[in-house]
Amino acid sequence: MKNFSGKRSLCSGTGVHLRVVGVSDSKSLVVTPDIKQKELDDNILSEVWRVKSDGSSLSKLSGFECQVFSNGELRTEMLGIASLLGKSTGLALVDCSASSETIGVLKQGVDLGCCIVLANKKPLTSTLEDYDKLVSRPRYIRHESTVGAGLPVISSINRIISSGDPIHRIVGSLSGTLGYVMSEVEDGKPLSQVVKSAKSLGYTEPDPRDDLSGMDVARKALILARLLGRRIELSSIRIESLYPEEMGPSKMSVEDFLNSGLVKLDNNIEERVRKASLNGNVLRYVCVIEGTRCEVGIQELPKNSALGRLRGSDNVLEIYTRCYSEQPLVIQGAGAGNDTTAAGVLADILDIQDLFP
Repeated sequence: MKNFSGKRSLCSGTGVHLRVVGVSDSKSLVVTPDIKQKELDDNILSEVWRVKSDGSSLSKLSGFECQVFSNGELRTEMLGIASLLGKSTGLALVDCSASSETIGVLKQGVDLGCCIVLANKKPLTSTLEDYDKLVSRPRYIRHESTVGAGLPVISSINRIISSGDPIHRIVGSLSGTLGYVMSEVEDGKPLSQVVKSAKSLGYTEPDPRDDLSGMDVARKALILARLLGRRIELSSIRIESLYPEEMGPSKMSVEDFLNSGLVKLDNNIEERVRKASLNGNVLRYVCVIEGTRCEVGIQELPKNSALGRLRGSDNVLEIYTRCYSEQPLVIQGAGAGNDTTAAGVLADILDIQDLFP
């Protein structure tokens, strides 16, 4: 958002003009006065970025040539724009939230002929009924940034599927936080110390249990599994949490978890690291999709594999197919961060515009 004018220039070099007609948060919608002809200019978009960076609502936006709708008007106005522009212009509804409340609007957008671009994982990990609706026009949906931020994970898998090369196994470290944690405990550092370090470095959510629960990785695994044609729900994925239920958010505060809960987990992880090392392996927190199996948790993996060599917060995905049977296709790189996610979203928007003359 901050460098949108530069991105607009970049896109114009490819023969595409991106016209932003509206920006919304959970409470407000900012719209250009004439959605058929005009757009939100760079000054307005820069102010949108500033307001949201301050943690404020878009309802605070003032002094610009734009309309601001709030609360009850928001959904009606958004769907009105979708109805007017959806089929005729290639209007893309871009969801970069982390909310399930967008699913209804997205589904109606599909009916109105809109393109859908997602960084939000929750719509694609909702019920199979919601999923089927969102992907019912497969050429009009892109969601590269739901798994691996800007890494070419979804596009690579789609290309393999299109080529007729059957994918029989996917193993991936899809959490930068858990990748960092597992590679650090491998060096002999206590889990409690590593998690606190990760939090201070900004790798974890404010409550590290949001990462340690494995739920984020499970959502990514479900997206990949469904991409492969698995008709499963999130509840059918076996998820290993790195903390017990009695240390959950409803039973222990963040402060108590960090100060007294975490240290109780050190010995178990230390022993598992030791046993893996005796087998010539290392521990990684991964998703495994193979046949009907779809699970998320700690696995022993060979030290010399791409996942075994992983250090730090990169994402790594190994894809085994008929063509990549002995040596898997490996995708590796930064799998989180605002810049990489934004780059993935922008690439998806540009890609989808090829459908429109």
